[in-house]
Amino acid sequence: MSVRTNKIIHVDMDCFYAAVEMRDNPSYRDRPLAVGGHEKQRGVLSTCNYQAREYGIRSAMPTARALQLCPQLLVVPGRMQVYQQVSKQIREIFSRYTELIEPLSLDEAYLDVTDATQCQGSATLIAEAIRRDILNELQLTASAGVAPVKFLAKVASDMNKPNGQYVIPPERVQQEVDKLALEKIPGVGKVSLEKLHQAGFYVCADIKRSDYRALLLQFGRLGASLWNKSHGIDHRPVVVERERKSVGVERTFSHNIFTYDQCWQVIESKLYPELERRLSKSSPDKAIIKQGIKVKFADFQQTTIEHIHPCLELEDFKQLLHDVLKRQQGREIRLLGLSVMLKPEELAKQLSFF
Repeated sequence: MSVRTNKIIHVDMDCFYAAVEMRDNPSYRDRPLAVGGHEKQRGVLSTCNYQAREYGIRSAMPTARALQLCPQLLVVPGRMQVYQQVSKQIREIFSRYTELIEPLSLDEAYLDVTDATQCQGSATLIAEAIRRDILNELQLTASAGVAPVKFLAKVASDMNKPNGQYVIPPERVQQEVDKLALEKIPGVGKVSLEKLHQAGFYVCADIKRSDYRALLLQFGRLGASLWNKSHGIDHRPVVVERERKSVGVERTFSHNIFTYDQCWQVIESKLYPELERRLSKSSPDKAIIKQGIKVKFADFQQTTIEHIHPCLELEDFKQLLHDVLKRQQGREIRLLGLSVMLKPEELAKQLSFF
């Protein structure tokens, strides 16, 4: 009996926010461009175009550092409503080929086209058609990866960027995996990578040759995950709808603040009203489990404090703020955030039933 092989596509837009800005403003083309981070002293870039990347500029880089690397860099504020609208248009293009779509963000998604009938059922041709539709209709470019499993599709989408695609057919999975550098695997961060390198692991073939139990002892769940991936195994399905687990708002200040009163003024006038608005969209019945405060100090150390409470109430944040500032130790405050954890849908249904 033949084994059913999945066909997974990972589509990733090329420098999405910057590409939208260059499409809508032709004068931005052919010059280094970054989006976000318009506060030169404290801002952080959301993304940048490929011309800017040639100077070593990357997303999440402080604006001040980016301008040191490239003084002629043009930094423009983001237009989130525009990006969201374009993302909906991209999603509509995806839906022409499959209903099994798992968005990861505004600019990337997994698609399961295992049972698709368009393009003779070829995942390669479907990925090409999607990219062609996006270019013709939205004047934007996308890159795609095609593989039998999710993590390899995501890895493959980065191999021929920008405006390209890479296909890993089932018969070539192990060959591709063996030479795959561990830092290319989604979820392997800098700290984990350093520990892996110290243990002598650099590519998936190193993991594949190691003892499974030893990996578990040394790296826990990460070791188990890497062992599976080094054998080309990833059982995760494309999830059509994800249940949102939390809602949060935060603000990074142009100038650090210090006192309880300054923090409370920001919470009362800015953060809490915005949290209420976001919660009303994400969970209209405001079914929450707990709420919390996040503080990032001037030395970039971050701390969070939470308490269990089934209602969103402004007064509750007073005590939380008081408790979290006990950890301040004389430091100024760079960022302040509020969050709530949402009640799982199944639990909410059970409670409403009773």
